[in-house]
Amino acid sequence: MTLRGLFMAGGLALFCLANSLPLHAEEDTPDENSEEQAEAATPSVYVEMDPPFITNIGQSTGRLSYVKAEVTLRVDSTAETAVTAHEPRLRHEMVMLLAREDREALSSTQGQEALRQQALDTFNQVLEDEQTGATIKDVLFTSFVVQR
Repeated sequence: MTLRGLFMAGGLALFCLANSLPLHAEEDTPDENSEEQAEAATPSVYVEMDPPFITNIGQSTGRLSYVKAEVTLRVDSTAETAVTAHEPRLRHEMVMLLAREDREALSSTQGQEALRQQALDTFNQVLEDEQTGATIKDVLFTSFVVQR
C-alpha cells in the first residue's frame, strides 16, 4: 500500500469513528442552570410606577434637598398583576427608602445602585408578605435627579 493509500484509509477510519461517537453525553440529572434558563425564556414585562417619586431626602439642616426618581419594575407576566395590586404599598416603601437616604450618597452612582438593590429586596419582601408568589426581577431608575 502506498503512502497515499495509508492516508486515505486512516482518514476514512477517523471519519467513521467520529461519526459513530456521540458529540456529548446526555445526563439524566437536571441542569443546575435550568431555573436561570427558565427565567431567561420568560419574557420581561415592564411596569412603570407612575407618577414619579418626588420627596425630600436626608435630615433637614436648613435647606431641603429633593429627589425625583422615575421607577420601572421588570417582572414576568405572572407578577404583573401582583405588582399592580400592591402598588400603593410598594410606592410607600420607595418613599420611605428615599426619605432615609443621604443627599451625598444619592448623588453618587454607588449610592443609587445601593438604593436600587434595597428597593428590589424591599419590594420582593412586600410581595412575599402578601403571599403573592410573585417576584420582581429588577428595579430600574429611568430618571434620577437630586436637587441640592
